[in-house]
Amino acid sequence: MTGPATSTPHVSESNPIRDLPLQHLDGFTHRWVDADGVRLHAVEGGRPSGPAVVLLAGFPQTWWAWRKVMPGLAHRFRVLAIDLPGQGHSERPERNYDTHAVAAHVHTAVQALGVSTYSLVAHDIGAWVAFSLALNFESHLRGVALLDAGIPGITLPEAIPTDPDRAWKTWHFAFHAVPDLPETLLAGREREYVGWFLKAKALSPDTFDDAELDHYAAAVAADGGLRASLAYYRDAAESARKNREALQRRHLTVPVLGISSSHGSVPDMAASLSPWADHTTGIVVPDAGHFIPDEQPEAVAAAITGFIAADD
Repeated sequence: MTGPATSTPHVSESNPIRDLPLQHLDGFTHRWVDADGVRLHAVEGGRPSGPAVVLLAGFPQTWWAWRKVMPGLAHRFRVLAIDLPGQGHSERPERNYDTHAVAAHVHTAVQALGVSTYSLVAHDIGAWVAFSLALNFESHLRGVALLDAGIPGITLPEAIPTDPDRAWKTWHFAFHAVPDLPETLLAGREREYVGWFLKAKALSPDTFDDAELDHYAAAVAADGGLRASLAYYRDAAESARKNREALQRRHLTVPVLGISSSHGSVPDMAASLSPWADHTTGIVVPDAGHFIPDEQPEAVAAAITGFIAADD
């Protein structure tokens, strides 16, 4: 079990990433939490007395990836969408982007917001963090839902395929891990780069409009966001090592829901996770690519609601 935070968390309205315009969602409020030395951005709404659901997004997105899902959860749950360190309106620390270190910051932020137990729902790199968080803080979790992600050291392939029909889904893992070169090539071209991911990996290239592309590109470009985004990949080997080390001691006993999609990256999330989790179920969302919360938000909200209700 990871030890307690070394500083007292503080909740405020102070935004550390002022160069990036805030996105607002009706019924939800922005908060910032000093989570053991890293200020994390949380967007909170829904029923204050309801079961808590924490949402984590992945690359190249921010909490805004959940904007279509959050209203569907708000009538029943207390909803917290959190930007990971280096993401959106959260601070961009210089180091320690391995998922166990990041998970400790996220859990500290959730606790500081007055939530002791919660369900965790996470996509892409957010799912990397959620898996590590479950390994360290399982007693605080009611369930974990992971969307379309290979987990470092567990289900993420070590080798990048060379077949062009498959390589386009995973080529960036190696590119992002190369020191310095991605920053040299991508600085000033964040809009083109982010746009490729969002258009190529969604089933429909029209899933994201220009305003959404602008927002995500600006988030990656702002205040060291590009460096921070790449750091998750550069620290993936350490994340993998810590995951494997933790799983040598025990497997997950918390309920796990694997959410795949008809045209995503991982055809069967539940099957990929079941060797390391005692209670795993899965669904496949039709008519969606990698960005399932954007492409089929009603189906995602329904799956989350059913998963938590089943635990009740």
